[in-house]
Amino acid sequence: MRSPAHHCRDIERQAGYLQPEHCAPPPPRGRPSAMWFIRDGCGIVCGIITWLLVFYAEFVVVFVMLLPSKSLTYSIINGTLFNSLAFLALASHFRAMCTDPGAVPKGNATKEFIESLQLKPGQVVYKCPKCCSIKPDRAHHCSVCKRCIRKMDHHCPWVNNCVGENNQKYFVLFTMYIALISLHALVMVAFHFLYCFEEDWTKCSTFSPPATVILLILLCFEGLLFLIFTSVMFGTQVHSICTDETGIEQLKKEERRWAKKTKWMNLKAVFGHPSSIAWLSPFATPDHGKADPYQYVV
Repeated sequence: MRSPAHHCRDIERQAGYLQPEHCAPPPPRGRPSAMWFIRDGCGIVCGIITWLLVFYAEFVVVFVMLLPSKSLTYSIINGTLFNSLAFLALASHFRAMCTDPGAVPKGNATKEFIESLQLKPGQVVYKCPKCCSIKPDRAHHCSVCKRCIRKMDHHCPWVNNCVGENNQKYFVLFTMYIALISLHALVMVAFHFLYCFEEDWTKCSTFSPPATVILLILLCFEGLLFLIFTSVMFGTQVHSICTDETGIEQLKKEERRWAKKTKWMNLKAVFGHPSSIAWLSPFATPDHGKADPYQYVV
């Protein structure tokens, strides 16, 4: 017996199913520098909360722990390190949020575009009825972004965007830098508690002892929570990149139709060719090199 997938493919071979006459021509391309931003209330709130939490950690680290410290060297080294990592984390978050994750052009399921594919008997194209697009291989529709996204891994409300082929690098860097500043903050909180226990609590902070304890406990809770969460996300993202299989493809257990590459080549496909220190920079746009083109026809 034929599976439902084969039945759907037979339907999609029929010109009547594609209904190109129901699709308006795609809108003209905007400027390449146009910013991508998703107008989703939940995502915008989550994005603002993310920045506020980083600023809170910045406030406690600088004004509660570093400025009152007697060691100027300790304050300068830890302040420089923490602020640098926090800046890179926020820059990565901004790039992940405001970079087109790989949206398929809307309304490209027109008669002219379908004819340009020069379909042969037995070949199949997939049309997304929601955004009226001919979907390339490994693309999935996001109900929040309302677009089909190439190599969509998942939609993350914390960056108010999908994680796809164009912004996965920035998302990975964001999780890595948040995990690093969370770990750094926890270490500094531990040292500061020891310092305050050995000294007078009124001298180890410019705030009152109860306020100092509350601020440090809240930072400790925040750091521990985000260290666990972002470390897990970072690990799953790196595993997904190395295996060249997105989160959606793993959940749906989709049949692998693309060529298998080495883990190193998969990392280069996301972070850029060739490998360099730019992999760690959210300001360096990755050069995907000779990446495999996505096919509309299977």
